Amino acid sequence: MLRILFLGDIVGEPGRKAVISRLAAIREAEGIDFVVANGENAAGGRGITPKIAIDLLRAGVAVITTGDHAWDQYEIMEFMEMEPRVLRPLNYPVGTPGGGSIVLETAKGKVGVINAQGRSFMQPPLENPFLAVRDEVARLRAEEGAAVLLVDFHAETTSEKVALGWALDGTVSAVIGTHTHVQTADERVLPGGTAFLCDAGMCGPLDSVLGRETGPVVERFLTSTPRRFPVARGPVGLRGAVVEVDETDGKALAIRRFAEEVAA
Repeated sequence: MLRILFLGDIVGEPGRKAVISRLAAIREAEGIDFVVANGENAAGGRGITPKIAIDLLRAGVAVITTGDHAWDQYEIMEFMEMEPRVLRPLNYPVGTPGGGSIVLETAKGKVGVINAQGRSFMQPPLENPFLAVRDEVARLRAEEGAAVLLVDFHAETTSEKVALGWALDGTVSAVIGTHTHVQTADERVLPGGTAFLCDAGMCGPLDSVLGRETGPVVERFLTSTPRRFPVARGPVGLRGAVVEVDETDGKALAIRRFAEEVAA
């Protein structure tokens, strides 16, 4: 059995410090073999820098996924060309810097990770993720021989995430949603053997609105006028999922939500 820890969107300095400080202990306590984390909000809540990516990889994250904020820190483009373990959504046009998938060797065999972005209410509009992921799954199985495949689907709507889960059921080990920063309670293994969770949640400040200070966000809703949204401070909630996979056939055996609180 292969045990994968997936961590939801890391938000700002509080989120990344909590992940870095706690990851080794979590891996030991949970018996984790492989870690995937979405890092697209790790730099001040917008994007990720090369230094932050390196810090997360050194802490034990095997693959960093992103989403619609992938390019908010411009220097990450060149870094992605050199570091294939930092992914951008697969369904960007051909020629976009970086890659949308990777297969890594582990002590328990090959593990593949695919990063895709939804199209409903998402900017920029990208190619069809259903077609892109379907084709990439076939390629990774045929060319890389990867039995275990995990998909981070960075999307806004629950319907699009659920639909992709069903579309991929039986062909990948897990489909886990990111982007909305609120952990959902719909984890299950679908009939074909694919673990699914609509949203992993975030690794960020608990006393916040999706990781941002509450006051400015509330004022924006009250007044409909622009506000800056600084990353909040205080205790951090680490949210994600633990997926158990049969490494011989890539079928998920179980999935459960992961939640831990880290003092400020």
